[in-house]
Amino acid sequence: MRARFRGITQREGVLVRGPAGWGEFSPFAEYGPAECARWLAAAREAAYDGWPDAVRDRVPVNVTIPAVGPERAHAMTLASGCRTAKVKVAERGQGDADDMARVEAVRDAIGPDGRVRVDVNGGWDVDHAARMIRSLDRFGLEYAEQPCATLEELALVRRRVDVPIAADESIRRAEDPLRVRAAGAADVAVLKAQPLGGVREALKVAEACGLPVVVSSAVETSVGLAAGVALAAALPELPYACGLGTLSLLEGDVVGDPLAPVDGEIAVRRPEVDEDALRRYELLPDDGPGDGPAAGGDGPGGAAWWRRRVELAQARMDAPPVIGAPRS
Repeated sequence: MRARFRGITQREGVLVRGPAGWGEFSPFAEYGPAECARWLAAAREAAYDGWPDAVRDRVPVNVTIPAVGPERAHAMTLASGCRTAKVKVAERGQGDADDMARVEAVRDAIGPDGRVRVDVNGGWDVDHAARMIRSLDRFGLEYAEQPCATLEELALVRRRVDVPIAADESIRRAEDPLRVRAAGAADVAVLKAQPLGGVREALKVAEACGLPVVVSSAVETSVGLAAGVALAAALPELPYACGLGTLSLLEGDVVGDPLAPVDGEIAVRRPEVDEDALRRYELLPDDGPGDGPAAGGDGPGGAAWWRRRVELAQARMDAPPVIGAPRS
């Protein structure tokens, strides 16, 4: 990672090759087998089934600004060429003043006609969220993404602020993602192909929830991003720029022609894996846990650790689908 993001400095995953192409399986370290099964289903869909036909050939995207200082946030926004910016806030170890300075710098860089949204990743309680969203709205927020952790909290915040509320974790980590609409908890649904079990499953969620959709990435390589682009390209309507311009967060990639935005858009295509690039990042078969999640760190998890994750996810592949899954 070019900067610490979601508490990690390295992104890890497994690539799967099948008759339809390459797929990516890259659940975050804290996810258990049941959640990982959806990510594996997305990789299998990409590798063995392919994706639905596209209805557009380009997808508008936002630049994602991690919890960096205002000067770097300003520079990243300018360099991106995007007209929409998503700014990470509520980073552990930082305060409200850091968030205010970062969002102000991004607004200055993108200009009065650009769009600015903030992503809280559930980091605030209801009172804090309502107060900060009102304060940050002096910079003209398009929406605030996942200001609190639970659906009930999102619904309370939504009633207390004028800024639209977007739900991310409340959809992708829920046993029944459609509860978001029923709870009156969000104005916008943020959908990610991997956590929802693939492009087709995500399209079902989009249709059933009936909310405007933003397609976002899970900080993947271009292999994983291609699934997100395919999802955005297949949606009947796409009113918002998507969070798929995340390659700028990574130091490298595994394809020869990365899915990077040009003038704030990504062309709908599926890049080819570059074997030399793949070897550069490959874990050796005898790699141990290193300083990765198996050892409590954030470095590479080791090939054996990842093989075990695939096996555990595979064992859960017969679990109920995302839509209509029973709740315990």
